Amino acid sequence: MLQRFREDIASVFDRDPAARSTWEVVTCYPGFHALVLHRISHWVWGHGFKWLARFMSHLGRWFTGIEIHPGASIGRRFFIDHGMGVVIGETAEIGNDVTLYHGVTLGGTSWNKGKRHPTLKDGVVIGAGAKILGPIVIGEAARIGSNAVVVKDVPAGATAVGIPARVILEEQDKVREEKAQKLGFSAYAVTRDDDPVSGAIQGLLDHSVEIDQRIALILKELETLRADQDAALAAERWGERKVAGR
Repeated sequence: MLQRFREDIASVFDRDPAARSTWEVVTCYPGFHALVLHRISHWVWGHGFKWLARFMSHLGRWFTGIEIHPGASIGRRFFIDHGMGVVIGETAEIGNDVTLYHGVTLGGTSWNKGKRHPTLKDGVVIGAGAKILGPIVIGEAARIGSNAVVVKDVPAGATAVGIPARVILEEQDKVREEKAQKLGFSAYAVTRDDDPVSGAIQGLLDHSVEIDQRIALILKELETLRADQDAALAAERWGERKVAGR
């Protein structure tokens, strides 16, 4: 378990440039505190001391603002950045090298017992405020955008955004998202597909992308025309010099 703690501390330095020292991480990072308490409470839970494990989890929530059920399974080098408001349910399964930001919920959609919380594969990153609901699978190295609400499986390496979340696959989606990021916001992070405001924003982004493409084409044509004119002028001058030389 001590080796796990060392890895957890190292993961903070890998993913948070604000971390300055091991002492700072151990004393000032609530995500690390919550993870340490969970590692212990999970061990207690597995040995049959259910109430004690739940009480330890409750103390962790009280101290850190992060609620992790002791039954949840968490892999190595797990990192919670900031952490306030994170909720991880009993049957959640989290792989190695996973990162969660504040306000993330790994919740259930059913009151039935059994598997009812998400499974996060290795290398997953969940943005602030995202809700991952139900016994779904988020594939390896997938990315979930801020405030997204995910209720379906997300393929490995994919990016899911929006409410309800959808996977960005089409080239137009990627171009639109890149344009939105250049403008300083994400059009998909806080809106619905059927929201008229969202539709208007998407239309504006598409129009902006089209204008950019037309301007780029015009500039390319102007450069070609200028090169042709320069070549014609050079040929004309060469011809004049040739005539004068006779």
